[in-house]
Amino acid sequence: MYMRPLKWIFLFLLAFSVITMWYVTFSSNTVIERTNLLYFYEYEPVYKQHYLFTLRERLNCKDINPFLVILVSSRPKDVKSRQAIRITWGSQNFWWGHQVLTLFLLGEDTQREDDAAALSVEDESILYGDIIRQDFMDTYDNLTLKTIMAFRWVAEFCSNARFLMKTDADVFINTANLVKFLLKLNSSENIFTGYPLIDNFAYRGFYKKTYISYDEYPFKLYPPYCSGMGYILDGKLALRIYEVMSHIKPIKFEDVYVGICLNILKVNISIPEDKQQFFLYKINFDICKYRHLIAVHGITSSEIIRFWQDLSSN
Repeated sequence: MYMRPLKWIFLFLLAFSVITMWYVTFSSNTVIERTNLLYFYEYEPVYKQHYLFTLRERLNCKDINPFLVILVSSRPKDVKSRQAIRITWGSQNFWWGHQVLTLFLLGEDTQREDDAAALSVEDESILYGDIIRQDFMDTYDNLTLKTIMAFRWVAEFCSNARFLMKTDADVFINTANLVKFLLKLNSSENIFTGYPLIDNFAYRGFYKKTYISYDEYPFKLYPPYCSGMGYILDGKLALRIYEVMSHIKPIKFEDVYVGICLNILKVNISIPEDKQQFFLYKINFDICKYRHLIAVHGITSSEIIRFWQDLSSN
């Protein structure tokens, strides 16, 4: 007797949910169709960040004149990932006669480890001298602050670096291939490349990690950008990007934010001719593929070690 009304209530709620989801995700009534990224630009440098460096590496870039600086975004608790990188793809300072620096980007830990035996970030900095940290909280929503910190560090302490790569701690890098790739590039101060993302929609659904509000980003499409898993750029372009960052309102997605900066600077991303060099998602280890690639995302610390050993032994 009560089943029929319940059935209709259920169907009504289901239909209402579907319509609501469609409206929130695809409706163009509240979104600006034409992308004008000058919306984020201010003539005065009102968005200049003033966070303090609490740790930074000990090397003097002016003395070593690095060919490539690799800056790895990492969380304070990701000790195993940093150790894995230090003994694998970040272990060598020279490739094909060119100096390569690998450093880690951190914010302040939101939760201190209770384990007295745990290696603190300060201990790591003393042991390895490869930590760059500022006094903002290390959270997902602060990744853009971490990237601004990276560009600021390059501008203030390593402005003579020939190339810069920003990557993540769960990325496997074939460093030898990366350096060879850079050596073959045509000389250009506007080079910016990696895994390209073109005509990506701003997500308005219910998955919090990829959601962005209309207030924060009112346009339907993101500008062309390269995934934050690993983008590479000329050192002089990095200085120009850092300069314009002071004028551009940050948004939660650091790679999109850098794409906005490039758009303001009228710099186009370079799409790699070889589609087998950058992988946004994990691919299973295959000696031929990993010999050929430059970067692959979604690799655990133990896999980084195992893949590197297999690659080196062959």
